[in-house]
Amino acid sequence: MNSAHTPASLTPFCNTGTALVLGASGGIGGEVARQLLAAGWQVRGLKREPPSSAQARSGIAWLRGDALDGAALRQAAQGCQLIVHAVNPPGYLRWAELVLPMLEHSIAAAREQGACLLLPGTVYNYAPDAAMPLREDTPQQPPSRKGAIRVEMERHLQEAASEPAERPCQVLIVRAGDFFGPQPGNSWFSQGLIQPGQPPSRVLLPSTPGVGHQWAFLPDVARTMVALVQRRAELPAFASFHMAGHWDADGRQMGEAIQRVMVQHGLPKPRLRAFPWWLMRLLAPFKATLREMQEMRYLWRQPVRMDNARLRAVLGEEPHTPLDEAVAQSLRGLGCLPLAAAVAFHSTAAGLKA
Repeated sequence: MNSAHTPASLTPFCNTGTALVLGASGGIGGEVARQLLAAGWQVRGLKREPPSSAQARSGIAWLRGDALDGAALRQAAQGCQLIVHAVNPPGYLRWAELVLPMLEHSIAAAREQGACLLLPGTVYNYAPDAAMPLREDTPQQPPSRKGAIRVEMERHLQEAASEPAERPCQVLIVRAGDFFGPQPGNSWFSQGLIQPGQPPSRVLLPSTPGVGHQWAFLPDVARTMVALVQRRAELPAFASFHMAGHWDADGRQMGEAIQRVMVQHGLPKPRLRAFPWWLMRLLAPFKATLREMQEMRYLWRQPVRMDNARLRAVLGEEPHTPLDEAVAQSLRGLGCLPLAAAVAFHSTAAGLKA
């Protein structure tokens, strides 16, 4: 990839700078903010409400405002070299109506600052019968309303990146599987497989038996994003990358990893049970979130897997935490491993290493 493809009038390249993270109190946005801080960036967050005490101590410079307010967003982006668009409408309400205007505000701010605009991508963009593994140039023919909106978002970004050099906007999209991690926000792992706040007695498996599923450990996703941002001068104006993450070949391997981690921590082995999709169908007419989950069930009925060859060509390798370690960090962060058990486990591990 040649730096000649990058708009010449973009902010001069440097490995660190100031980033505005939209959605910094959420799962992927929060993790990207933490990884940027660790890499030496100054990070701003835009938030409708005052930050909590923990958020105030995070190192993020919180600004009062709403991503739906274009003027507030552009003001918050002053002097930024990076804008991370990891935000959704409040409560996911009026999603179809508000998502594109929010993105346009981010595009306008990125143009004004000559900044790189980073978007976490989704697999919703692809049809169930798309050729596997999915590559960055695989045609995007989504079967769902939500997927069609995601495709439209990426079309807007591609147009913004190809506009005349006097209004540049470099775009970076990183697409990964279902998120899990210590602070995952809304995710299948924390809302479907287990119940946070206590050791799980059972793990629900959403996949049709024997059907594989792709997972992505949030810290690995964020590390990948930051590594690509650090190399943005080498990337074209519009660059998209797929992550391989963790491939669960039969739909049971994530559940079995949870079982292993629980036993390793001296806790009872949870049972593996099929996810109650029948109950989802009954309740979906009354709750928008359940309707969306039902709409995406096809992702659990056939394998959807991505190829990360392009990513490895740029980074050399994809950041990858071993599955059991990633699951242990996730369960600990979700309050599913009692502190005493976690301390005992680390003491035992330290003794074995010694």
